[in-house]
Amino acid sequence: MIGFADEANIEVRSGNGGNGCVAFRREKYVPHGGPNGGDGGKGGDVIFTVKRNLRTLANLRHRVCFKAKNGGDGQGWNRYGADGEDCVIPVPPGTTIRDAETGEVIYDFSTAKGDEQFTFLKGGNGGWGNVHFKSSTNQAPRQANPGQRGETRFLKLELSIMADAGLVGFPNAGKSSLLTYFTNARPKIAPYPFTTIIPNLGVLRVDDESDIIIADIPGIIEGASEGLGLGDTFLKHITRTACLIFMIDCSDDNYLTAYETLCNELDKYSDSLLEKPRIVLLNKIDVDGAFDRAVEAAEKIRAAEPDTVVIPVSVHTGRGMKDAQNQIIQLVNRQEKRLEEAEKGTAEFGSGFMKDRAGFDDDDENIQYPGSEQ
Repeated sequence: MIGFADEANIEVRSGNGGNGCVAFRREKYVPHGGPNGGDGGKGGDVIFTVKRNLRTLANLRHRVCFKAKNGGDGQGWNRYGADGEDCVIPVPPGTTIRDAETGEVIYDFSTAKGDEQFTFLKGGNGGWGNVHFKSSTNQAPRQANPGQRGETRFLKLELSIMADAGLVGFPNAGKSSLLTYFTNARPKIAPYPFTTIIPNLGVLRVDDESDIIIADIPGIIEGASEGLGLGDTFLKHITRTACLIFMIDCSDDNYLTAYETLCNELDKYSDSLLEKPRIVLLNKIDVDGAFDRAVEAAEKIRAAEPDTVVIPVSVHTGRGMKDAQNQIIQLVNRQEKRLEEAEKGTAEFGSGFMKDRAGFDDDDENIQYPGSEQ
């Protein structure tokens, strides 16, 4: 079983071009045949490609160097060397490619659709054979070019899980149980904190044509943004989610302050996280006294955030879960529609702005500019 990894440091090398060939035509009755050395083949490229079924960078951590094949050398009789085979590196959606030394972002697959490809390094060109150096003053050139060298780069790959909704909460709040209830995911579940130590993904089936991906992030504790517990190692995985699902354990004595603490930790990590729409699930209302606690916590949250949906639930018994599922689906759909409208508005604004700048308004069509007279 391949473990989860959201970072990988690798070396990549494109292939060298093949060398050109020095050769001459030698046939019976043709004692002074001209040059016929072929060109070298092109070196292989280094190509990154998105694979939708990949969820981790673990497959790259066991192989430090990725090298494309070299181009073949040219041969006599104008035979060209074979092009080197490309090195194709599969990565999961949400992968960011950075320069390992400078940290500069080279390419970001966060918006990749389908099996997107990115050619990072081009292979070296093949060298010319001596047939290219024939001239009126040099009928028998003994010169050929060596192949162009390939390139070498050191990269750092970072993965941010692409999900529609991110599950956040304290350890043992019931996040993994909720993921199992809604989806076919089977994360480890146990009655002790930090059972989940890596992000888990589950797919909530909406209908035959759509689904929602939910990411279960390892438990957050107070001080996580400063490195306590599992720290901020996995908080980056919720930065690209459309919305957040907060899980509060109402059987815990800190049920009233849990939500506030979680919000503070997310805000310290990135203030944009709290700008995401959210839903709050008050879990474990099947435990004695927990339902009354959930009612109290719901009133407090609703008073501070009238637009936030708060639902008391029990993942164990299923109470309130149908309502929670419907609210999650509606929240994700609303946010996706809002983002689509925002992108559409930006595109229309840009199009209109460029049209105005280009002077394509109807009122300007008949203006005569200097030098435009017929």
